[in-house]
Amino acid sequence: MDTMIIFKALSNDTRVQILKWLKNPDENFGPQLYLPPDADFEGGICVGSIQEKTGLAQSVISSYLMLMKKAGLLESKRYGQWTYYRRNEETIRKLADYIKNEV
Repeated sequence: MDTMIIFKALSNDTRVQILKWLKNPDENFGPQLYLPPDADFEGGICVGSIQEKTGLAQSVISSYLMLMKKAGLLESKRYGQWTYYRRNEETIRKLADYIKNEV
């Protein structure tokens, strides 16, 4: 776990908001129409849905999501032409433990 990359990813209000929204994806985004019913990626949200909710350009959101994935805060999976993201709860738990015990 690279805490400096994580803290950099969390230094932006929109990126933090995305993590908060992804904590309850059904409430915040609704059903994902193009996610195959047999997909093994529960809680995954399409980049387009995230982009629409933020109101920012798709290129900006894509760069935010890639940074958050590099930090380990998100996981992604591609289905056809759509990429879906969800929280990486393991990394978030490790970060919480790190803050609790080390900071």
